[in-house]
Amino acid sequence: MQMSTLKITIVFDNYSFSPKLKTGFGFACVVQTGEGRILFDTGSDGEVLLSNLANVNLKPQEIDSVVLSHNHWDHTGGLNDFLRENSDVNVYLPVSFPDDFKTDVKRTGARLTEVNESRIISKGVYSTGEMQGIVNEQSLICKTEDGSVVITGCAHPGITRILKRAEALYGHVFLTMGGFHLRGEKLSSLQRIVETFKELGITRVCPSHCSGDNARSLFKKAYGDNCIMGGVGSIIS
Repeated sequence: MQMSTLKITIVFDNYSFSPKLKTGFGFACVVQTGEGRILFDTGSDGEVLLSNLANVNLKPQEIDSVVLSHNHWDHTGGLNDFLRENSDVNVYLPVSFPDDFKTDVKRTGARLTEVNESRIISKGVYSTGEMQGIVNEQSLICKTEDGSVVITGCAHPGITRILKRAEALYGHVFLTMGGFHLRGEKLSSLQRIVETFKELGITRVCPSHCSGDNARSLFKKAYGDNCIMGGVGSIIS
């Protein structure tokens, strides 16, 4: 099942795109479909997250679900402030999250769903399921007419592993975006990763957050106009 409309707005990132929005280390984006709005990750600072949402004309009360990729502060730090504004949401998080974290979410009145295997989040939007890595993590898959859009928080299980999982689950990946966790990687390793993207037939890329400057430069060189230099305020539709 694929959606008819898709709009993704990056509302938290350490890379800047729109000068109206504040930067901060971490990642968050809002996925808007015909069925509703999903907040994927919450960045590291709730005040910055809420400010950026307001600057792109999105109210916390308009968010239907929150999906957390993994248990790192730069992806969960804004959650408490967000839930104080809107606890009438479904919160999807990997089953490996600590019990005290889950308890704190439930105390706000939010509905908690622990994710193990791939599952539907909303019409046309799915979780990869929790993937094992140095840090366990889930990513989002949005099905469109052009193929799947894969959104990663930090890609700790490995960005190419995530893409192969997404392709096996829901077919061709058209675009991948978010944190690729490639800062500090050797140039030769980065070149192999870019080549793997090409071999997988990834049409467009949008590296941000923890992808690293070297990786962003290599993707831009390889993809040209099909590489979106993502940052806070970027809108992809």
